[in-house]
Amino acid sequence: MDDTRAAWSVPGYTEVRELGSGGSGRVVLAVHDGTGTPVAVKYLSDRLRRDPAFVGEFRAEARLLGGLQTPYVVRLYEYVEASGGAAIVMELVDGISLRALLKQSGRADAEAALVVLKGSLLGLAAAHRAGVVHRDYKPENVLVAPDGSSKLVDFGIAANRGSTPGVAGTPAYMAPEQWQGRPASPAADVYAATATFFECLTGRKPYDGENFAELAVQHIEAPVPETEAPEPVRPLIRRGLAKAPEQRPENAEAFVAELEGVALAAYGPEWEERGQRKLAALAALLPLLFPSAGGAAAGTTAFATTTVPSGSGWAPGRRGWLAAGLALVLGTVLVLTTDAIGAAPDAASAVSAFATTSAAPPGSASPSASASPSATDSASPSPSPSPTASPSPSPSASGSPSPSPSWSASPTPKPTVSWSPTPTPTPTPTPTLKVTDVSVTLKTGVYRGDAAVSVTSQGTGSVTVTVEWFLGGAQGSYSVADGSEQFVVPAGSTVTQVRSHAFARDRGCYGGVRVTTKPTAGNKSASASQYLLRCQEVPR
Repeated sequence: MDDTRAAWSVPGYTEVRELGSGGSGRVVLAVHDGTGTPVAVKYLSDRLRRDPAFVGEFRAEARLLGGLQTPYVVRLYEYVEASGGAAIVMELVDGISLRALLKQSGRADAEAALVVLKGSLLGLAAAHRAGVVHRDYKPENVLVAPDGSSKLVDFGIAANRGSTPGVAGTPAYMAPEQWQGRPASPAADVYAATATFFECLTGRKPYDGENFAELAVQHIEAPVPETEAPEPVRPLIRRGLAKAPEQRPENAEAFVAELEGVALAAYGPEWEERGQRKLAALAALLPLLFPSAGGAAAGTTAFATTTVPSGSGWAPGRRGWLAAGLALVLGTVLVLTTDAIGAAPDAASAVSAFATTSAAPPGSASPSASASPSATDSASPSPSPSPTASPSPSPSASGSPSPSPSWSASPTPKPTVSWSPTPTPTPTPTPTLKVTDVSVTLKTGVYRGDAAVSVTSQGTGSVTVTVEWFLGGAQGSYSVADGSEQFVVPAGSTVTQVRSHAFARDRGCYGGVRVTTKPTAGNKSASASQYLLRCQEVPR
């Protein structure tokens, strides 16, 4: 960590303590001065900040987070860059890494493993819909909250779908095509998620090669070790770890659908609720590791990600792997830990531009009590005898149902905080405030509903959104009220948020949602209903 790091901090926030550090910077827990809201601030190290390429990639990671509006991915609040430093201000998730849970318990019950896989897969699904591939799904990058819910973090080496960013990732979880430097695809994320799922179930990684060369051969050629997993979930292991990407589910959303079908058939309609309780019980065994406990956070890892070299010479045949492995053993140091060791070389030029995002706060949900961001540490081995350590920030990615944050550049060296991360009470609408449209789409699972609510408005002020949940005996029937909630969005654009709800049992096979706004939208309201999988007959 740079000694000069303390010379600059994001204005408007008071640092509480450091959550983690690495060769590329550090993550701190801070409090927003205006509201007292806890946040996580990810600082880029001074050494990397002197390299314009790394600064550009750090901005790209912030753009990506700003474009993903989902409760299953850590949220961006603000990006600030000035002559003194660069930082991403994010949601603070009061959680611990899946890696910490596995160190404590060794393995997880099948229902608990299915729950943690589903939650983080839903985070991947949002990225895949935006055309982004995470490329580094692993236990360190899945955070588990005290209630047993899970969230995906660290998009430090994410890439646009179809791009060829080179060979990078964490070797134990890399898909065959990722080792070969082929274009980034959602199927590679499905593979890494399945490898993590396998580790949750068995307490060991799918393949145990002692060096990069052995691991590469195993991931590319070795049989899928499905028989080591519980029999009911072996179809998921077999599909997710298939060698050819076209033999896997095409993306995380498709994999979630397969997961829910397998889980329902094997464990019944209440598998998710039981699994979440089991995860919460495991997390409760490690209370001192939560950021809220004031100790060292187990939910925060270092910044760089383990990488392997790219290039046309890094995909030899079977005989070539022996020579490649020897070169790696002699010429590199393999590091697969979450402790920071790497440092990038200094760059001659310093960054003087200033940029900031102005992203809308996430509705009524404040960033308090949810999990610190994560990134992972590494060395980048090279077949030459002179190894280098190189963190891998994410390339640019964009696209989501909600508008992307605005980005500006100015020679002014003094940064400004453009918004408060905690929503303020809804003000009295001004005559210029007008809601032109409200819409909603609903996706249901066994007993859960995820509603994507979009509000289009003009003028200034805030719009209050009311979401009402229902159950019924037929599609479009909203006969049994099942709860409601409100949140606030800023006026003047189209804002999309995903709201999640657990439906009551045995009160109807169709879940429904109705959305209204204040002021009233031009189309008055929006509604949707879908069949709940719990009503599907479970095979005997």
